[in-house]
Amino acid sequence: MGEAVRLVVFATAFVSCNALLDLSGVHQVQGTWMGSTTLPCTYIPSEGFTQQTLIWSIERDYSTSTLFRRDDSGDHVLLSQFRDRVSVPKHSPGDASLLIENLEIPDSGHYTCQVIWRSKNNSLITKEVTTTVKVVKVAATKPVIRASEPGLTFPAGARTSLTCVASGSPPISYRWFRSTAGGKALLLSSQAELAWDSLRPSDTGKYYCEAENRVGAGAVQQSDAVELTVRGESPA
Repeated sequence: MGEAVRLVVFATAFVSCNALLDLSGVHQVQGTWMGSTTLPCTYIPSEGFTQQTLIWSIERDYSTSTLFRRDDSGDHVLLSQFRDRVSVPKHSPGDASLLIENLEIPDSGHYTCQVIWRSKNNSLITKEVTTTVKVVKVAATKPVIRASEPGLTFPAGARTSLTCVASGSPPISYRWFRSTAGGKALLLSSQAELAWDSLRPSDTGKYYCEAENRVGAGAVQQSDAVELTVRGESPA
């Protein structure tokens, strides 16, 4: 009778730990070409169970290959096309998520995270979760202007900057313009940030920026204009 009770208790504890060690992930991730994305693979660490092996594999064109492996000997990237582009957190127990940087179109595929745990009595538990990745090229979005300081009214001599922000596949190029009399625009900069070390009253005016990348036939996206006001006299 006592032996039966011990078996039931052990089985219950094993099932409980087995449930705790379930992997959490997502079914599908859309990544931006030349950008980065993280494929979630997490679990709740359970006392008495140690992560033995972590394997990330990719299935493409009906062929499956191991791209990343972590075991007692360390981390190993096994596919050359992923060298220096993939990583897994090293000091976050329960987090086996895969970061992929500088995404390429051929990175699209089915990625499987497999974790193997070893219990105190040397039994093994294996769990898997699969995420489908689709890498797409995304045209630059309409940019938004962000100011380094709240408000757009400044005293003469102040320092400030405006930053043009757009999303889409990198690289994204930016241009800054100032509206002038007669509807013409004066090109000021080809950087994302437009900065002033010491504002002058003559800097008062309307500013806007443009963003574009190599996707979407080079369509240029233009921001809404903002009005900068400089009050007072320039410092001597």
